[in-house]
Amino acid sequence: MSQNTNFPDWHGTTILAVRKDGKTVIAGDGQVSMGHPVVKGNARKVRRLAGGRVVAGFAGATADAFTLIERLEAKLEQYPEQLARACVDLAKDWRTDRYLRRLEAMLLVADKDAIFTVTGVGDVLEPESGIAAIGSGGNYALAAALALAETDLDAETVARRAMAIAAKICVYTNGELTVESV
Repeated sequence: MSQNTNFPDWHGTTILAVRKDGKTVIAGDGQVSMGHPVVKGNARKVRRLAGGRVVAGFAGATADAFTLIERLEAKLEQYPEQLARACVDLAKDWRTDRYLRRLEAMLLVADKDAIFTVTGVGDVLEPESGIAAIGSGGNYALAAALALAETDLDAETVARRAMAIAAKICVYTNGELTVESV
């Protein structure tokens, strides 16, 4: 895949969702890097939607992610209490609309019952384990959370500890967290 040289090399997102014992948490770090330098350490990449019933975290280009979150909110208004349907409809639009197809972001979306990873290639994936992650440090956070989920820790503690582990391993992840739960 060729890289567009007209844009800076932005990195620095880890978003993690954990569902355990009836509670769902999405945690996101605050680091944004442009190449090697960190340009912002306290970005807020996790948002509440649908009157607080849905939480979404994003990785990728910020303006693109905000566009997708706005579209998701519209879908949630169209299909209240139907997160899966709203996510599938968003993914369908994202894949088929000429404008949306160019957006470079991913979403991790959750309500009290489900977690979905939504991508621009039409994926709407629900993890079997109740744990999902996206972004530069996503695999590190995912591995840590999968291990920690087998302990007596609650969902928020699993998410916070897994994000701390990811921050120790991934140079594009920091410990400035935004944590939202449903």
